[in-house]
Amino acid sequence: MTRPDDHVIVLFGATGDLAKRKLLPGLFHLARTGLLPDGYRIVGSSTPRSALSDDAFRKHARDAVATFGLSEPSGQAWESFEASLSFGAADPDNPQPLLAAVRAAEESLGGQPRRLFHLAIPPAAFEATIAMLGDTGLAENAKVIVEKPFGTDLASARELNETIHTVFDESRVFRIDHFLGKESVENILALRFGNGLFEPIWNREHISHVQIDVPETLGIEGRARFYEGTGAFRDMIVTHLIQVLGIVAMEPPSTLDAQPLRDEKSKVFEALRPIEPAHVVRGQYVGYHDEPGVAPDSHTETFAALRLEVDNGRWAGVPFYLRSGKNLAQRREVITLGLREPPLRMFRTDIPKRVRDHGNKIVIDFGDPGWIAADFLAKEPGPAMLLGPARMAFHYENAFNQAHGLEGYERLILDAMLGDQSLFTRSDGIERVWEVSVPLLESPPPPQPYDPGSWGPEPAITELIAPHRWYLPDDYKA
Repeated sequence: MTRPDDHVIVLFGATGDLAKRKLLPGLFHLARTGLLPDGYRIVGSSTPRSALSDDAFRKHARDAVATFGLSEPSGQAWESFEASLSFGAADPDNPQPLLAAVRAAEESLGGQPRRLFHLAIPPAAFEATIAMLGDTGLAENAKVIVEKPFGTDLASARELNETIHTVFDESRVFRIDHFLGKESVENILALRFGNGLFEPIWNREHISHVQIDVPETLGIEGRARFYEGTGAFRDMIVTHLIQVLGIVAMEPPSTLDAQPLRDEKSKVFEALRPIEPAHVVRGQYVGYHDEPGVAPDSHTETFAALRLEVDNGRWAGVPFYLRSGKNLAQRREVITLGLREPPLRMFRTDIPKRVRDHGNKIVIDFGDPGWIAADFLAKEPGPAMLLGPARMAFHYENAFNQAHGLEGYERLILDAMLGDQSLFTRSDGIERVWEVSVPLLESPPPPQPYDPGSWGPEPAITELIAPHRWYLPDDYKA
């Protein structure tokens, strides 16, 4: 593949949790596999209060890679990567250390390397940071990666986009969603558009309902300050699950280039009906009020399940059920397409419901490394015509050399350096998602309690999806 031009990569928030867990290990993996440019420098940045020396930043990066990386920070690969690291603190009143660090990095590379800014910073710091990049001239010849949240409602999303667009036009803005960088999510495109077996049935005539289910076993992990202002709907549904819905539901693009791919995703968002509060279940796990920093009367939801409808010719009448939450029974990232049941009169009329429920599904597990299965009914051995559950499955880890795989952040950072926006969220798309969310945000149903380790508030979640049922982990066993 084409390698990126020479780059200076600036990590704002370089001492934070995201940089430690994902960005620094991911950049080293790209360097080790030869996917970074021939010439690159990585400049860490933070507020002066969290500033590090170059040597301290290199130690911080080594510790991050050793703890969270795919390979050990050793040998020639690490020495070369470590030599590329430097640090320059910055705030709007004193950007000089950062300017000096970027200038030194560019001079060491020679020529005119491109700049990539990754804003792994709190939303409150976005406006000042973007303005600083514009005022200092650092935004010239540069692209910017923006982390979620992309606003908290329609007004704030529009304000954020206006702030960014004062300095960066849309062609240089990369709103990152690591879900969309997963190999298994991209494999949805290959599965559907690359195989005549699936594309002809990918519509309302053959699919009765779609589920996108991302339960989490973790709680809020001491992030009450963040979570109290966000909740499960803003944190997961808007940012991740609806974006995956766009991939699942889109029309075939003319090519997989950025513009046609994102145009088709935007058409899906345009076709979304406004979210009806009556089709939403909000939950809060028992014990949430005991978390440090949570208000005793908090109504923040730690669980959200909802029904969405895509009002176009392909999907009219097909409900899309989305679910995510904290402290649930298992961690999963699963898309289930329920196929319409054929007439079964020729078989025994007393087919058990558990058998009927098992068949006629396409299941896509988009957790890394992921798998795809077709669940169907087959004849059980014996003299009678009895149906039993069966499965055909493809496992990503068994089919391909995983050494060539990239994690979501790695793939997306590489794409940003290459200028490929295919898997990034566009401003009109995110604003449209917030627009259809207005009825829910204005009249949210009260959160219902659920026990940690359960699947959410009962019977509300069962009633939400009826007459269908949630595809639970016992069904996933392949």
